[in-house]
Amino acid sequence: MQTKAAILWEVNAPWSVEDIELDDPKQGEVMVKLAASGMCHSDEHLVTGDLPFELPIIGGHEGAGVVTKVGPGVSWLEVGDHVVFGFIPSCGRCPSCSTGHQNLCDLGALMGAGMQPTDMTSRHHAKGEDLRLMCMLGTFAHDTVVNEASCIKIEKDVPLDRACLLGCGVVTGWGSAVYAGQVSAGDVVAVVGVGGIGANAIQGAKLAGAKQIWAIDPVESKREKAMEFGATHTAASMEEAMEPMAAASWGTMANAVIMTMGVGSGELLAGGLALAAKRGRVVVTNIHPAMEMTANISLLDLTLMEKQVVGSLFGSGNPRADIPKLLGLYREGQLDLDGLVTKTYDLEGVNDGYDDMRAGKNIRGVMVYS
Repeated sequence: MQTKAAILWEVNAPWSVEDIELDDPKQGEVMVKLAASGMCHSDEHLVTGDLPFELPIIGGHEGAGVVTKVGPGVSWLEVGDHVVFGFIPSCGRCPSCSTGHQNLCDLGALMGAGMQPTDMTSRHHAKGEDLRLMCMLGTFAHDTVVNEASCIKIEKDVPLDRACLLGCGVVTGWGSAVYAGQVSAGDVVAVVGVGGIGANAIQGAKLAGAKQIWAIDPVESKREKAMEFGATHTAASMEEAMEPMAAASWGTMANAVIMTMGVGSGELLAGGLALAAKRGRVVVTNIHPAMEMTANISLLDLTLMEKQVVGSLFGSGNPRADIPKLLGLYREGQLDLDGLVTKTYDLEGVNDGYDDMRAGKNIRGVMVYS
C-alpha cells in the first residue's frame, strides 16, 4: 500500500515528507495505522549524527495507533486493537526479559540496523530504496509495519495522542526517578533538563514522595512549567542551584540527580556529582554523542563520598507492565499527560516541530494524524 512518512536522507538535512510503499506484515509482524507520534529529542540525534544510524531512515519512535493487518504467527493481537509502541522491543524470552529487565531485551541490539528483526529486511520503500526505521518503528508516518515484540496492547478508551507519550519519554523519565534513581519518601531530587523526559522524572519523584524536587533548566518557561509537574524549587543551572540547595537541604544535597538535558556532555557530569549527597546517585538518562569517550568528574568525590553514577535506558523499567500501570495513574488523575503536550502538528509540520524544540518552546510536541 502507499502511505506518507517523514524520511531523513542525509545528516544535517530537514525531514522530507513523501509517499512511500509499505509491504504487508510478514511472520510475527503487524501493520498499524498511527494516530499520533511524540517528537522526542532522540530523533534529532539522527539529524545531527550523534546517533550514527544508517540512512535513509523514517524517524519517530514514540507512537500509538490501531492494528489494521496481522501477519502469520501473531496470536495475541488482532485488527482493531489499540497499541503503544515500546521503543525497545521486549521478546519475553531472552535473559534480560526473563529476569525482569525488558528495557535491555536482546532485540534492542538490532535498533541501529533499523530493519525488521525477524529477517533483517525492510517493509518500507521510497525512490527505489529500502528505508530503515528509527528503533525499528518509524512513527513519523501515517502507517507502519512493526514486530509484535514492539507492541503493548492498551484499552481503547485511552486517547492515543496521549498514550503515544508512554512509548518513550514518560516511562524513561518516570523510571529514571523511581527505578534508576531509587527515589523514596523524604528524598531531595535534582532533575537537570526539563523537557519530555525531565518533566516525567519530576512526576516520578513526586509520586515516590520526594520532599524537595529541584528543576534545573536555563529556559524560564520550562522552569515555570516544572512547578506544575511537582517541582518545589528551580534554578537556571547546576552552579546556581548549589548554594540554595545546600541551605534548603541542611547541607545534605540531593539523594538523586537525574540528567535529562537534550544532549548529554561529559563535561557536565562533575556538576551533577557535586549536587549529589553522600551515597547519592547520578542517573545518566540523556543521550550523549556516540563518539564521546570522556567525562569530567571528581573521582576522589566519587570514592570518599560513596557516590554513584548509573546509566538508565527506558527508565530501567519493564514497558509491558509499566505502560498500563502509568496509564492507570493517568486515568486516576495522578499522572499528567495532558500538560506534557505543548503543541500539536501534522506530519507536514515535522520540521516546524523540531524548530520549536530547538528554540526551547516545547516540553513535548506531538504529531497528530487524521
